Amino acid sequence: MRKSKPKKRYLAPDPKFSDPMVTQFVNCLMYDGKKSIAYSIFYDACELVEKKTTESGVEVWKRALNNVCPQVEVRSRRVGGATFQVPSEVRPSRKMSLGMKWLIKYTRSRGEKTMMEKLAAEIIAASKGEGAAVKKKDETHRMAEANKAFSHFRF
Repeated sequence: MRKSKPKKRYLAPDPKFSDPMVTQFVNCLMYDGKKSIAYSIFYDACELVEKKTTESGVEVWKRALNNVCPQVEVRSRRVGGATFQVPSEVRPSRKMSLGMKWLIKYTRSRGEKTMMEKLAAEIIAASKGEGAAVKKKDETHRMAEANKAFSHFRF
């Protein structure tokens, strides 16, 4: 067991919107250390969202992220030889990172031609409360609800 918790690393805000959350999202989006390409994909997707919805691209993205972030999740807990799926609340930092990862995962599996178009379409869908990433969140919540009986095993 570790003696002390590691210090929280804080991210630098992104150049265009001055928001550290955008930097975190771009870091998740990035492949092979190509951060400038990841930034251009995100910024172009935001512009495309602005054109399609006539709202601020970043505001739509934040709304989409809030719609995707899970409140509860199930964790495996071993009690007396049996493994139980125990529902537990999600920490705010984990909530955000899970939401970002799900949004990016389901963006990549979409059918549009370029990554920018895929991301814009998934952001718009998630902001309306639809799309695969929101479905994943609902599924997670449903699983936690189904296993509510084991919540007394919480640690």
